[in-house]
Amino acid sequence: MKDSKSRADVDVILIGSGVMSANLGALLKCIDPSLKIELYEVTGELAQESSNGWNNAGTGHAGICEVSYTPDWGEDGKVKVGKAIEIFEEFEQTKQFWAYAVREGMIDNPSEFINAVPHVSFVYGQEQVDFLKSRYEGMSAHPFFSSMEYTEDPEKIREWAPLLIEGREDMPVAATRMLAGTDVNFGDLSRKLIEWLGRQEGCSFHTQHRVTDLNRCGEGWELKVRDLQSGKTLTRKASFVFIGAGGGSLPLLQKAGVSEIKGYGGFPIGGQWLICEKPEIVDRHEAKVYGLSPGAAPTMAVPHLDSRFLEGKKALLFGPYAAWTTKFLHKGGSFWDLPGSIKFHNWLTLLKVGIGNLPLVKYLVQQGLQSMNTRLKELRNFYPDAQAGDWKLIDAGIRVQAIKKEDGDAGIVHFGTEVVTTSDKSVSALLGASPGASVCVNIVLEVARKCFGELLGKEEAQRKLKEMIPTHDVDLRSIQGDEEIARYREWSRLAEDALGLSGH
Repeated sequence: MKDSKSRADVDVILIGSGVMSANLGALLKCIDPSLKIELYEVTGELAQESSNGWNNAGTGHAGICEVSYTPDWGEDGKVKVGKAIEIFEEFEQTKQFWAYAVREGMIDNPSEFINAVPHVSFVYGQEQVDFLKSRYEGMSAHPFFSSMEYTEDPEKIREWAPLLIEGREDMPVAATRMLAGTDVNFGDLSRKLIEWLGRQEGCSFHTQHRVTDLNRCGEGWELKVRDLQSGKTLTRKASFVFIGAGGGSLPLLQKAGVSEIKGYGGFPIGGQWLICEKPEIVDRHEAKVYGLSPGAAPTMAVPHLDSRFLEGKKALLFGPYAAWTTKFLHKGGSFWDLPGSIKFHNWLTLLKVGIGNLPLVKYLVQQGLQSMNTRLKELRNFYPDAQAGDWKLIDAGIRVQAIKKEDGDAGIVHFGTEVVTTSDKSVSALLGASPGASVCVNIVLEVARKCFGELLGKEEAQRKLKEMIPTHDVDLRSIQGDEEIARYREWSRLAEDALGLSGH
């Protein structure tokens, strides 16, 4: 940190208590224990928006089963698998940091937030089968996915996930499986890390506190923070501000008036799940099963049938079903959020997106108007014998898809996570979508490198990073040769041992 910033109350203020803020705060404190860090959360509990266990798929996204991460055919007539390899590497880094946190006693009981669950891709119809076969051939050639299995045999699929086959008409089917998949409760993980952070010297977290304004103050920022219990407004000065407030990030950036946000907009997409908690059904399915996305559906709406471990019990979730909304937050959001985000600098971008994505808008409206029978029809594409009485509809939170201009055009960021950082490196904000939570450590590490370059350039910081994330400076995507592969697998084994994932 620069000496000129020392007049700030704290070094870092984190806005929002989701998985990004939690991991960034913990990472920075580990690297430099002298840092003073404060976190402010508007709700009464930590991690209640996108990171909440019921508001996301809970998939440890590693590119294994998510066919939406490999949607394109290459010029050679084979499915392009580079993005899946990239995501796998980033999830490996994330697991390494979580494993370090467990070993160091920062967090306990890893089974409360991460569990081994096989990841399965499942398709039907000859065109989809051909796609999945090409995807498997490309992915299994890489050491990351060497244990991936492929089959077109319905009986083998029945062994992996019987619900997919029972009652199904005779048609071409195919599936891939890797046992090394995970189910992650990002909410529980976030709470554990934030509670640890709050116990460290110079650090604290505060619920029911809303950041109402951000203004430049020298080389740092002055924040107005309203205590929702007392009604009082606090003034806090920070050298660096990270905005990880989910749907609330865009409005806060607009309040800050940073030039980097010009042209950006947000497109909120609501979500819902069908959930089954009947033991006689739940206990027969042990996998996260992903299929192919319906035509106009956004990436977050790719259908999947998932085993979930939430609040100490197992359930099955199917979905998500997308829905039209104008709210940016699931809790505390307003139907005026979207209209209020329209500014002079982004209205044209939003208009272009609306005109250029009419199929998506139509899809969202239709999804929101679906009957239960229609939703069950989609479920039966995965689980033919599904009965209406065994399932109920629940909310799945809200994602605000980032909208930005690229080469003069406007488009929705369907894939990836957008991080906006000011030119002076004093503010960084997350405007993200899938697979953000799963690769959160990779994302916040990049934020740290960009905004705390002086700190991370120190020899001690690099030593600490290597201890926490052994592969942070290793290009795993291009590993080859027995020695390199063996070294990677040892790193992976150590992380899985600490997280209780070994033996799958």
